[in-house]
Amino acid sequence: MADLSVQLAGMRLTNPILSASGTFGHGVEMTQLVPFERLGGWVSKTVTWNPRPGNRMPRIFETRAGFLNSIGLENRGIAHYVDHVLPQVEVERRAHPATIVVTNLGGHTAEEFAKLAAHLADREDIDAFEINLSCPNVDGGKLPYSTDPGRAEEVMALVRRETDKPLFAKVSPNVTRVEEIAKGCEAGGADAITACNTLLGMAVDWRRGKPRLATGAGGYSGAGVMPVALRCAWQCVQAVSIPVIGCGGIQAAEDVMEFLAAGCTAVQVGTASFADPSLLADLAQSLSNLLDQEGGRPLSDWIGTLDVPPQVPWRPAPLA
Repeated sequence: MADLSVQLAGMRLTNPILSASGTFGHGVEMTQLVPFERLGGWVSKTVTWNPRPGNRMPRIFETRAGFLNSIGLENRGIAHYVDHVLPQVEVERRAHPATIVVTNLGGHTAEEFAKLAAHLADREDIDAFEINLSCPNVDGGKLPYSTDPGRAEEVMALVRRETDKPLFAKVSPNVTRVEEIAKGCEAGGADAITACNTLLGMAVDWRRGKPRLATGAGGYSGAGVMPVALRCAWQCVQAVSIPVIGCGGIQAAEDVMEFLAAGCTAVQVGTASFADPSLLADLAQSLSNLLDQEGGRPLSDWIGTLDVPPQVPWRPAPLA
């Protein structure tokens, strides 16, 4: 295989492919389909301090180019994660130490994010934390920590005080200037930016006069969001000095390379695995085959190769 290794926030990944939070359980549930060692890193579903039942049904609806969800961060809480999930993770980590483990944390307040990080800070079976600033399916979609750079910085700064593990800040595309949010996260102590979470979307059953999701709107993900996600990731790359992890709509090795060319160091793959749960097991090999076709250069040579000419202000032509 071509050399697919990358350096991400001080960690070496054997390849740039990570699972996306909320799409693959905590990872350990899927190891019969995707062996642990096939990924550069496994990202857990969001863990909150208290158990969350999630939003009411229906909360998933398939669209022509992806799907809508309003799961609402359903999970069994931090105690269950520590007592039941992490022991399974530890078994996989011992067998495959080269694959990193990232725990995604969700909170209602900056203090709750920090409390979660402090509780897990000494766990040797966790390599990094991803701070979920951007789920559109809680708190009425208000996104308080991913629409205000100052509040994003506040969360990251509080979490940073509680742990020296690498911190990824997961940002939202549902903002006017995502790069400003990324800068706030970097100022607060983030080691990487995950760009991005789902877009706000909606589907309607017009015959019944009902929304397809019980909450009305929800998070839209899948192939249709990739151009937006790629733009968000590229803007973040231009704005910060820390690595950016691209996320949104990736289905194939060619998609991965688009994000890497735009300057991302790694990518996360989520919705595509619903249609093909084994996709993540084969994506690194597909990436290697693709690079072999292009001459076998290491993956790192392709990162940040996108050349976008500077914008030239439009001026009207002088009258003849």
